[in-house]
Amino acid sequence: MTPSRLVPLLEQFERACERLTGRTAGPVMDSGDGSRTPVSRLTDEEYFWEPVPGCWSVRRRADGPGPHATLLTGAGDWGRDAAPHPHPSPPPFTTLAWRLSHLSEMLFLRADHTAGTHALTRDDYRVSGSASEAVAAFEAGATAWRNALLRADDAALDTVGRCTYPHGSDEEDPFIDIVWWVNQEVLHHGAEIALLRDLYRARQP
Repeated sequence: MTPSRLVPLLEQFERACERLTGRTAGPVMDSGDGSRTPVSRLTDEEYFWEPVPGCWSVRRRADGPGPHATLLTGAGDWGRDAAPHPHPSPPPFTTLAWRLSHLSEMLFLRADHTAGTHALTRDDYRVSGSASEAVAAFEAGATAWRNALLRADDAALDTVGRCTYPHGSDEEDPFIDIVWWVNQEVLHHGAEIALLRDLYRARQP
């Protein structure tokens, strides 16, 4: 049985993921007031669109990292621009591809470090080289994290270090705090992705 204090966080996560998937995959999305708004499916051109010079993005590994990046994270033929700490300041503007890949990787790895092998790293995550693959990867990551949440009881929510994800405070905080943090990551990056879609649609030819 899902603990009562997890229920609203789980519902918020599911709702945020549903809206982001609808916003990228179409053919309609929930506008927030219950109405169904037509939306075009994310294309490869829009996925890689760089609104300003010097963006961080997802790139073919053979092309190397972009401006101010020193490496491409991930596995496969594609990687996501990155740099070790300290990051460039001010932070580079990131494309829709970068943001969606970042979200999907976080969900997938946090699920593994909660209810999986506790061993996968960013080097194991396969970065998507097309819009359709990226949307599917986000859905898969969201499902994996949701399944990990459904295995948590009240004691698990209070357990410090239940998630051993190595790129955050997971090993130091109660699991319920990590659940809250993941929700706000989906909410704020989802909003950024939605805004990028609006800007792409309204761009000057």
